[in-house]
Amino acid sequence: MILITGGLGFIGSHTARALLDLGESCVLTRRRTARIPAFLSDEIGGRVVVEDLDVTDREAFLDLGKRHEITGIVHLAGAPIGALDPVDEFEVNLRGLLNTLRAASAWGVRRVCVASTIGVYVGVDDIPFREDAPLPMTASHPIPAFKKSAELLAASVAERSGLDLISLRIAAIWGPLGRPESVFLAAPRLVHAAVRGEAPDFSPPRRPAYAGDGGDHLYVKDCGRAIALLQTAERLNHRTYNVGSGRVTTNGEVVAAIRAVLPDAPTGLPAGRGQEAPAADPYLDVTRLRDDTGFRPAYGVERAVRDYAGWLRAGHER
Repeated sequence: MILITGGLGFIGSHTARALLDLGESCVLTRRRTARIPAFLSDEIGGRVVVEDLDVTDREAFLDLGKRHEITGIVHLAGAPIGALDPVDEFEVNLRGLLNTLRAASAWGVRRVCVASTIGVYVGVDDIPFREDAPLPMTASHPIPAFKKSAELLAASVAERSGLDLISLRIAAIWGPLGRPESVFLAAPRLVHAAVRGEAPDFSPPRRPAYAGDGGDHLYVKDCGRAIALLQTAERLNHRTYNVGSGRVTTNGEVVAAIRAVLPDAPTGLPAGRGQEAPAADPYLDVTRLRDDTGFRPAYGVERAVRDYAGWLRAGHER
């Protein structure tokens, strides 16, 4: 069984679905009561087991291995940014990571995949971002600050303990179960507004959006499948993988897709690029991911919008 910490969260749920589709069974942890997504509900009690777990609790974490034969771990759980005092926030996330590594060693799991972020590349000039690019020893946001540190710490533990540990540098992700008010990309807000039949609201304090702005935006179902492929691959040639689309998706492309799917939606954005937009939109080089797993995104922009809009119109949460 594959353990997914944060397994009922946004990316975790879709990773679980992808692992199930590959023939795996899963143990999904949750910190708080959470709804079971419709695409997992039929598997609960069969190939999917849900466990309540505070990942900072070492003994509770290790006890999972006494109840389940866990062969791999995908570590996605973490404290939401801004929910705690900054020191407590880092402590919670660090304890969760260390307990994951401790459990992996104790259980003799085959592979551990740990979530990182495209944000670790902030300050890198060469685009697309490649995994072997030297990373600056600075960070302007707590997420990349912790993820950079976590990558170094986990790699050191893996070298000394023999763990097969993979760091996942994940792009901006959107789709079912995701936050409609994402600060990283405009697509969720655009789709939610279109389904409601409203013009999208990008008034302050929201970040403004322009048609020409973009980035590496990966639909969550593709993200889950990429992580599942990395977790289950027979052999991987690297310890760090970019998880993204490998291209820039602009807000204008999303608007065009919405118009194709929902022609009557009052969707529109100012032309051009925002004043804070970088000189070149960042995106990830996904050569390693493609070569080692065969992954290619299945959801182009229009298919992703159609799928997401269908999910929302069916009345699902978010």
